[in-house]
Amino acid sequence: MYAFRTTHGPAGRSVELAFTDRLGGVSAAPWDELDLAIEGEDPEEARAENLCRVLADFAPDAGLADLRQVHGREVVTADGPVERVPGDGIVTTRSDVVLMVRAADCVPVLLSGGTVVGAAHAGRAGVAAGVVPATVERMRELGAADVVAWIGPHVCGGCYEVPEQMQEEVGSVEPTTVATTTWGTPSLDLGAGVRAQLERLGVEVVDVSRCTVESPDLYSHRRDGRGAGRHAGLVRRVA
Repeated sequence: MYAFRTTHGPAGRSVELAFTDRLGGVSAAPWDELDLAIEGEDPEEARAENLCRVLADFAPDAGLADLRQVHGREVVTADGPVERVPGDGIVTTRSDVVLMVRAADCVPVLLSGGTVVGAAHAGRAGVAAGVVPATVERMRELGAADVVAWIGPHVCGGCYEVPEQMQEEVGSVEPTTVATTTWGTPSLDLGAGVRAQLERLGVEVVDVSRCTVESPDLYSHRRDGRGAGRHAGLVRRVA
């Protein structure tokens, strides 16, 4: 069920966080098994059961706050459980709320800053727009200090081939994203871009990523197209 899970921080200011994999759910092929997508051809009842299983295991006593991701830089402040609010960053000070972002090649980022937690979804457009810095800024407005970020599974620069013009457009905003595929063509390293953005803000970065394209236990839209499900990043405060 999890590609990575941990608890971080001292008592009273700790967080639980996890990145899911594709195992332990009820979805049939080609989405097998733990598809957490909001929509798609995978039957809705299977996706709903998968979400119930994850939440029951991760935080059975908490409500869910998630997003309808739009590849922008909008950050939502969740004062309680909220369902599929448009945006790509979400933060809360509540200990009874689980934040969730979904991905299948884009970069999921989970953040902890004492009494504030956050999550962000950074695709190509989100990295260029600065959704991760915007999420950190919102957390600091709410009193976050000593922010730590975990970068989850995403497509690596060696696999994310893009047209040269697209590489130049994103690279002109975030030069650290410019990369080359393992076969020698232009690519983008979105994880490197997110890391650079976080480090400029003085955020401690913990990279627990693997390449989604290269990992069969993870979902990848680039590899599987319409047959790709979605995995998720989840974070909550521990009261």
